[in-house]
Formats: sequence, C-alpha cells, structure tokens
Amino acid sequence: MRACFQLQVRPDRIDEYRARHAAVWPEMLRALADTGWHNYSLFLRADGLLIGYVETPSLEAAVAGMARTEVNARWQAEMAPFFEELDGVPPDQGFLLLDEVFHLEDQLDPLDQLSSDQLPSDPTHTRSDET
Repeated sequence: MRACFQLQVRPDRIDEYRARHAAVWPEMLRALADTGWHNYSLFLRADGLLIGYVETPSLEAAVAGMARTEVNARWQAEMAPFFEELDGVPPDQGFLLLDEVFHLEDQLDPLDQLSSDQLPSDPTHTRSDET
C-alpha cells in the first residue's frame, strides 16, 4: 500500500522542523521501520505545507504499531506544537490522507502484457492521416 498525507507546519517553526528531521532519534527511526513504515519520506513547501509518503502493508497497522511505542509518544508530544489545526490530536493521527489517483506502474503493467496492435487508442487523439 502506498499512502500520502498532508499536514501544515506553522510558518514560524519551519526551520526548527527541518532541523529536527535532519537528526531524527535513532530509536524513532528503528521503531518506524519495525512497525511497517517503509520508503517513508516527508516533503516540505516553503509555506509549511507538509506532504508525507509511505509504503506499508497496512497504514492502520503501522500507525497502531507506532502508537504502542514509548518513543513515538515522546516524539509526537515534541512535534505537536509544530503543526496547525490538530486540536490536540497527535500529528501521526491528525494528518489528512490523500487519495491516490494515478500510479505509473499500475497502468504500465497491463500494457506490458499486450502486443502493440492490442494497445488501446486515445479517443481524444487522432492521427494526422485520419483527418
């Protein structure tokens, strides 16, 4: 499963947020890996828009696994003040999950199984010799 989520970092805390994530606690890194957070990345825009991406067998299980760790409780408590609009919800439970609408490999895989004469055509595109 691929999951993408969004949070908003407070503009006055962006520099410190970047610094904290440049040196995440080793025990936090291990806990994430051990609970199913794989290929996990965070992307931060200059205005504080934060986009997270993770691959995991189950996002629900990965979040629940982290919730059972002591290190996550400490990390979430320290990170909560960095975010807007969470109303007391820990950041790892208050993010907005985004819907995946396109994944290249998902669409390429079936095409790779077809021969060139079996490929579907684009109904919105006409070749010059068809006009």
